[in-house]
Amino acid sequence: MIDTTKFSLADFMKSEDKNIMELAKEFWEYKEDYVRRRHYQYRRVSITGSGPTMKIIDHYTGQIKEMINLASNDYLNLTKHPRTIKAGIEAVKKYGTGAGSVPLLGGTLDIHVELEKKLAKFKGCEDALIYTSGYGSNLGTISAILHEKDVAILDMYVHASIIDGCRNTNVEFFRHNNMDSLEKVLKKVKDKYNTKLVIVDGVYSMDGDIAPLDQIIEIAHAYGAFVMVDEAHATGVIGKNGRGTPEHCNVEGKVDIVAGTLSKALGAVGGFIATNKELVNYLHFYSRAYMFSTAPTPQATASLIEALNVIEEEPELRQRLWDNIRYFRENLLKLGFNLGNQQTAIFPIIIGDDYKVKEMCRELHEAGIYVNPVFYPAVPRRLSRIRMSVTAGHTKEHLDRTLDVLEHLGKKYGII
Repeated sequence: MIDTTKFSLADFMKSEDKNIMELAKEFWEYKEDYVRRRHYQYRRVSITGSGPTMKIIDHYTGQIKEMINLASNDYLNLTKHPRTIKAGIEAVKKYGTGAGSVPLLGGTLDIHVELEKKLAKFKGCEDALIYTSGYGSNLGTISAILHEKDVAILDMYVHASIIDGCRNTNVEFFRHNNMDSLEKVLKKVKDKYNTKLVIVDGVYSMDGDIAPLDQIIEIAHAYGAFVMVDEAHATGVIGKNGRGTPEHCNVEGKVDIVAGTLSKALGAVGGFIATNKELVNYLHFYSRAYMFSTAPTPQATASLIEALNVIEEEPELRQRLWDNIRYFRENLLKLGFNLGNQQTAIFPIIIGDDYKVKEMCRELHEAGIYVNPVFYPAVPRRLSRIRMSVTAGHTKEHLDRTLDVLEHLGKKYGII
């Protein structure tokens, strides 16, 4: 039996003297020790879908357990909004369960084009194209436009899909949200590459903070670089009208490439790229993730169109979300928890001790509160954390119950 207190996930990423089946067997033993210690808080199976609460099949008891769900990215609870459900059902009846082909050949439906136009307008761009996943939109776009004579300039905290998209190009990193560091890198690469692309997240998924996009654009454009922003956790959440980071930073129409997922606040699945019409046309033919994946399902597409309508027509959902964000943040800080530079619906409680994170998450699970443990190598050991996110549907009772349990555990484990 492998002792999980002496190993990390990083130890099983590659091996110089074992084949993949041997490595997988060792990792299975690692996982079994996780389960034995009741630290295994992954793949908890829901029988009710996403929501502020949900029922799961408990790993350890085999019983149905109702939990307060603080592990969801469904910020506006649109996965179960009556309008998005109705739109999806009607689309299945009209178009069937699938698009039947890749979008470049026989798979483009009129509702795909409608969604692309709506996304482009929503993001202040000329045109857009949709992918079957947010990961695919970043991977497919970046790998299509950056090659051996180009360079990606990345905030060191960008999403894994962005890093994976840069495997066939040159990469430079700058310190997180640090404009002096960004400018230093831009000076270094100024005359060396054909295409220079600065890529950032609008809202960072592990820290919940916001990129200073207005400053990034000003600096990047001054050095002849383009800017791409991933709006995964920003769309529907920040900006006066929920249009994301460009709206929040007053730079709508000035961002060269706006990327995002359709699976978080929009409540379905997929990804998109919004930019100028010429680059969208180029991606139709050179983005392999777009060309060689069957087009998004009719149900998801129609539900997404309606989700954008809901965001525009029901601003009270975003208001309820922000009421919850402010309430939860104020009370967590009052208790003495370290939230880093948290600014949005994502709440990192920074613990700095992997074992304490595992133990606290075990006790939170037992108390009926669903959160995510995050530790090395996903973050440095000194920044290991419990990651939570609030939604519009959480009640004060949900948040107060969570705060009570966190206060007890914070004192028990010497965090507060």
